[in-house]
Amino acid sequence: MNTLRLCCCALVTAALIPASALAAPTVSTLGGDTRVQLSGDFVGALTSLGVSVRASYPARLRGANAAFPIPGGELDLGNLKGEVDHAGGLSLQAGGTQVNLSSYTIDTTGAAPVLTGLVKVNDSVLGRLPLFDITLVSAPIVRGLHSRAGSVQLNDVQLTLNADAAVALNTVFNVTAFQAGLPIGTARVNTYFYEPSP
Repeated sequence: MNTLRLCCCALVTAALIPASALAAPTVSTLGGDTRVQLSGDFVGALTSLGVSVRASYPARLRGANAAFPIPGGELDLGNLKGEVDHAGGLSLQAGGTQVNLSSYTIDTTGAAPVLTGLVKVNDSVLGRLPLFDITLVSAPIVRGLHSRAGSVQLNDVQLTLNADAAVALNTVFNVTAFQAGLPIGTARVNTYFYEPSP
């Protein structure tokens, strides 16, 4: 199956709309959430290592389905460059070691889209790291492009483990099971936006 990076999808979308729409505003995202169906590969890797997973409030985890609220962010509707912030996260625990991945940000400002997160080990902050690489298989859906309010929806977002995150997890848990490119899951991002008055 062919996949397109988020930036490519944005360019394709822009090519299909009138030229006047390319001067789209930068808007503030207000609400919505990102829902992730965790992959069997990821869940299986955690299970084999004896790592348990739970959600950090206000995120939710039911079985292999996780949801992360979107409290804010900024997006340029012309090319979808920007950042979308999330609240909550996931905690991974094995024995006396706990790794908390939280405060996710979808960042599309670089050469390739990535999801970063704040990493804490046993309540000590390690730093903000790129966690998951992002790939789309369908174009973004933008509603209300010329209105002051609307929404942006991304379907079939493929998340894979970033190389930096793999190194960090292997180091913390003293294993070699986490490899770059490990499928994490499939996400759907749905966020609302508001364009403030000039």
